[in-house]
Amino acid sequence: MLSQIYPQANHPFSFELNKDMHISAAHFIPREDAGACSRVHGHTYTINLTIAGDDLDESGFLVNFSTLKKLIHGEYDHTLLNDHEEFSGADRYEMPTTEVVAKTVHDKVAAYLSTLANQPVCVQVFVRETPTSYCIYRPKRVENNG
Repeated sequence: MLSQIYPQANHPFSFELNKDMHISAAHFIPREDAGACSRVHGHTYTINLTIAGDDLDESGFLVNFSTLKKLIHGEYDHTLLNDHEEFSGADRYEMPTTEVVAKTVHDKVAAYLSTLANQPVCVQVFVRETPTSYCIYRPKRVENNG
């Protein structure tokens, strides 16, 4: 069981939900200056999604927890992140660093949420790569379309 307190995202919405998941995945940073991280290695990532909004859907959900898990865990668990198109480039925003993983997860979740009638938003993605290292991605601006 996960029991973690995450930094809080400041937002104006009435509802907030958080979804935790573990992703076991390997990666490497394709740059010589990445040191040992330039070699293939793995992590058990802890990912927390913070979703917020003012309106619930017809089932009484801001968003279904299981859908979020399928979207991220189902895509990346037990894979080599570099094999995914979004992490396969040499551009700094395509390398599977913790920072890029956090932003990519956000963008994938945000794209899905934008299709929902109740328009929830992803206000924060927390990615812990090791017990002592994590990254938080927060979009610069959250707009309430309601």
